[in-house]
Amino acid sequence: MPDIPRRRLIDRLSESPTLLAEGAHFVGKLTAPGAVVASGAVTGDGEIGGTLSLGPKARWEGSIRAASAVIAGHVTGDLNIDGKLEIGASAVIHGNVRAQYLAIAHGAIVDGDINVTGEAALTTFVEKRASKL
Repeated sequence: MPDIPRRRLIDRLSESPTLLAEGAHFVGKLTAPGAVVASGAVTGDGEIGGTLSLGPKARWEGSIRAASAVIAGHVTGDLNIDGKLEIGASAVIHGNVRAQYLAIAHGAIVDGDINVTGEAALTTFVEKRASKL
């Protein structure tokens, strides 16, 4: 039987991610070589070597650099994403956003400059599935 098509970035997580549970609070610079799934709070900058998945109840205060990201929570700081960035309908971002490819759901709030560095245009979409985070 063939694999299930994986259209969304969050569907493609394959390695064991670093997890920050809802209610947890991390203070300091967060550096991870692979994926990070955060449902709690982070105060500090982040260097994520894989995909950052920020859940709807998550909060991040600080600048973030990641290979790719799915943002559904609140970010206060700049986002620098080397590849694909998906901003969900529940996301609120207060900072500048830079990504090679960018998809933003209707209802998301971005208070800052947006810079798409790839050749594809900014994509907008309507969130039809509940967040897995």
